[in-house]
Amino acid sequence: MNGLSGLNKSPAGVVVGLVQLQLPVVETVEHLAGQTVKITSMVEKARKSYPNMDLVVFPEYALHGLSMSTADHLMVSLDGPQVNAFKQACIDHRIWGCFSIMEKNPKGNPYNTGLIIDDKGQLQLYYRKFHPWIPVEAWEPGNMGIPVITGPKGLKIGLIICHDGMFPEMARECAYQGAELMIRTAGYTAPIRHSWTITNQANAFQNLMATASVCLCGSDGTFDSMGEAMFCDHEGQIVSMGGGRVDEIICSEIRADLIREAREHWSVENNIYQLYHRGYVAVKGGAQDCPYTFMQDMVRGQYVLPWDKNIIHKDGSSCGFEAPTRAFVGNEKNLLN
Repeated sequence: MNGLSGLNKSPAGVVVGLVQLQLPVVETVEHLAGQTVKITSMVEKARKSYPNMDLVVFPEYALHGLSMSTADHLMVSLDGPQVNAFKQACIDHRIWGCFSIMEKNPKGNPYNTGLIIDDKGQLQLYYRKFHPWIPVEAWEPGNMGIPVITGPKGLKIGLIICHDGMFPEMARECAYQGAELMIRTAGYTAPIRHSWTITNQANAFQNLMATASVCLCGSDGTFDSMGEAMFCDHEGQIVSMGGGRVDEIICSEIRADLIREAREHWSVENNIYQLYHRGYVAVKGGAQDCPYTFMQDMVRGQYVLPWDKNIIHKDGSSCGFEAPTRAFVGNEKNLLN
């Protein structure tokens, strides 16, 4: 899986490009319009520099930068000019695209939202970030599930955002729904470098799934994002990786046929299957139970850590946010279902 970073494309391959986009400063409506143009120009660059590319992926905060502003005039809607521009770019350059927006929410705080648009300009995946990077981020937690779609050449694709990838349950949910490639977009900065690497690899290996992950890159004068686009194969090996060069596009070929073969034929370390079939050598079909107390307690609404009473940070007050008073409203229907 790689094909000289996508230059050589096999009949079964899907070439994915990860854009280490320059970290922008977006404080005004004019800045937002200018950054929209920058992103669409990078879609054009992706098509010209890699003629075989099937899908181009932009980092989290590509449109808004790392100000974390929830100002209403900077928030975006699915039917707004920014998303329409992304759709048109995908049509014009005959390519699938993965984009990041901060989405208006009339019922509360905005959502941190990821979109995948196909080469005909149709919205195929719509995901709201499950795990905002608390206590720093004020985004409303996602409430529409973790969708998996059929992408180019039948590749099954899931999308998670930044901090989501620190929770192994997120990657497992993607794989459980059939994802062969999990995309992870991020705005992470250098202190997270080690965690970024090991979680991208572990998420791949534990689920026999490729991962494609990318951060913003460079400095906005305050923050320094690290770039470090990374592809991992289903064995958890890094097959292609970028550094800190802004606006560089890192590519790799994803081979769904090899992932499917491993999932069907591996015996040792076929972990996502063996999770629910533990000890199948000793007992027929394996132990098909749920022995994990944390899972049972979450379902019952009784998840409490042994050290829960000693935890200091339980809201965003340390980062200047007032303690919230609204309860979470989950299970909103995904508009694409």
